[in-house]
Amino acid sequence: MGYKVVDIVIGRGKTARRAYGIDEIALAPGGRTLDPSLAQTDWTIGNIKRDVPIIASAMDGVVDVKMAILLSELGAMGVLNLEGIQTRYEDPNPILDRIASVGKSEFVGLMQELYAKPIQPELIKHRISEIKSQGGIAAVSLTPAGASQYGHIVADAQADLLFVQATVVSTAHLSPESISPLNLGQFCQEMPMPVVLGNCVTYEVALNLMKTGAAAVLVGIGPGAACTSRGVLGVGVPQATAVADCAAARDDYQQQTGRYVPVIADGGIVTGGDICKCIACGADAVMIGSPIARSAEAPGRGFHWGMATPSPVLPRGTRISVGTTGTIKEILTGPAKLDDGTHNLLGALKTSMGTLGAKTLKDMQQVEVVIAPSLLTEGKVYQKAQHLGMGK
Repeated sequence: MGYKVVDIVIGRGKTARRAYGIDEIALAPGGRTLDPSLAQTDWTIGNIKRDVPIIASAMDGVVDVKMAILLSELGAMGVLNLEGIQTRYEDPNPILDRIASVGKSEFVGLMQELYAKPIQPELIKHRISEIKSQGGIAAVSLTPAGASQYGHIVADAQADLLFVQATVVSTAHLSPESISPLNLGQFCQEMPMPVVLGNCVTYEVALNLMKTGAAAVLVGIGPGAACTSRGVLGVGVPQATAVADCAAARDDYQQQTGRYVPVIADGGIVTGGDICKCIACGADAVMIGSPIARSAEAPGRGFHWGMATPSPVLPRGTRISVGTTGTIKEILTGPAKLDDGTHNLLGALKTSMGTLGAKTLKDMQQVEVVIAPSLLTEGKVYQKAQHLGMGK
């Protein structure tokens, strides 16, 4: 089937193409079904195989050492932010208590104050060894600037995976003359562990990151629950379209080179249905923040805030109250205590795969997707009126 871009005229001299968010699409069943117990949800990133295609975001309210270990035990993975509270304070607990207790109007100022404390390089090594010594997967995250500064420490500490993340990462970054930008290709080559790069939302940038040596690519700009980049900067592409475009780059790159680079949908994913739709659009796994922040074991004390929130000049995130709804086990693998799709995310994926006749994640990537603006509202009048299930 050929692919043709249909331009929409915004005005004279400016055309656009239509992009779709997760809420605007639905998955259509095909000619077969299978028992959910037969659905295989395993995937591989770098040299690490996981049974659950879910990664917890590198955010201070989501992942700490304890959470990284718990997620590893459950077959998933958590990424620790190496430029946050965990590496600035030897005991992060009193700091996390302050973040949870401050009022809305004082929040930005407090975050700028707390994150102004310098990163302690020895704590980077310490946190990685804490995770590894207790059998967890030590997946960690740095910004490109942080990677230039602390990459050698991460290498010495023998982390299992390094995520190099920013709001937008590209291979063509123009810096002031006084700053040497991180050479992503050289960095990927020199690091002893697989390096995941992101975030991006277009075919071209995803393809360039893969050519650079990325072990996986993160897709998503601005859809996160606590992210305000789309409002502050006006930048982003709705997730369904972004994932499909970057997955096309992955498939073309594999055809050209024989190397398969997983695509990870990152942001805007709250329910089991969202996860299913991201994989159907071509993702190999998802990265989620707010659903994990709602677990009893999360470090955020029922709060969740974006990675760019503590910016000293232009915060591109906020703190949201997500509450605590269950244990991390209930949220990831059940049994579900809630009726709104936010518990037993793996069970939802397996049941959806069974309903759609998809035995593997590769099969799931091939299911039919339809445009469905009324998917979440059709026939849900009672749920909406009574604030139940999908009406919450």
